[in-house]
Amino acid sequence: MNLFLAIFVAYVLVLVLVRIFEPRLIFFPNYPDRLDGDWHPRALPVQDVWLTASDGVRLHAWWIPHDSAKFTFLAFHGNASNIANRALTYEFLRSAPANILALEYRGYGHSEGKPDEAGIYRDAEAAYEYLVNTKRIDHKAIISFGQSLGSAVATHLAAGHQVGGVVLEAPFPSASRVARRVFWFLPGVSLLTHGQFDTQAWLKEIHVPILIVHCVQDPVIPFRFGQELYDAALPPKNFLQINGYCHEESSLIAPTQYHTALQKFLNSL
Repeated sequence: MNLFLAIFVAYVLVLVLVRIFEPRLIFFPNYPDRLDGDWHPRALPVQDVWLTASDGVRLHAWWIPHDSAKFTFLAFHGNASNIANRALTYEFLRSAPANILALEYRGYGHSEGKPDEAGIYRDAEAAYEYLVNTKRIDHKAIISFGQSLGSAVATHLAAGHQVGGVVLEAPFPSASRVARRVFWFLPGVSLLTHGQFDTQAWLKEIHVPILIVHCVQDPVIPFRFGQELYDAALPPKNFLQINGYCHEESSLIAPTQYHTALQKFLNSL
C-alpha cells in the first residue's frame, strides 16, 4: 500500500508539473530564436503594422498587399518561431493573388506579452478588426488561414466572426488529442487540456467553405487528424492530400498541386 501510495502521489505531482509548465509545452516563441529570419524579404512588399489587443497587449503584424487582390488571408502561424521565418508561405499565398495580414501572437517576434490560449484569441480578434475597420476589407473577402497551432486560432475566429472561407494546414482536433499522442505514457493527461484548442467542436459552427491541407508524412500532426477534422466539418468542404514529408511546408514541396486546389477553392467563394 505504501508503494502504491508513493507511485500515485508521484504521478499526481507529474500531472501538476505538466499543468504548471503547460504554456512552455505548447508555445515556442524562442525556437530557434525569437527574432530569427528575414524581417525585410525582398520578394514581399511588407508593411509593419502595430495592433492593440482588447487587454492592451501591443502586437506586431505584417500587412502584405497585392494590387489585384480579391481576397485577404488573415494568417495564423504555428507554435514555433515567427512570421519572418514564414515569408515563403506568404509569397505563395500572395500569388493567389491576395493580400495577407500575418499576425505575430503575443510573446512572439516583436509582439509584447506572454502567449496563452485566451490571449492569442484576443490577438486574432484584434487582427480581424484591423482588416474590417481600418483596411475596410469586406468580411466575405477574408480567408481565415491557419497552420498547425494556428489552425485552432483560425477556426476559433471563423466560428465567431464572419469570414469568406477557412483554410487549415496541418490541423488537429483538440489539445487533448495531441496530449494523448505526445504524453501516451501519462494516462489522464488529456483531462488537463480538456476543451482547449477544440478545433473539432468549433468546426461545427462554421458554415463557410473549408479547405483542409495535410501532408501524408507529417512528423508533428498525424495525417489522420486532418482526415478526422474533414469528416467533422460541415459542407462545403475540400481535402488536399500532400504526398510527402512536411508539416507547415505543403506550399513549398507541392506548390503546383496546392496552388491549383487553392484557386479552385477561392473560385468557389
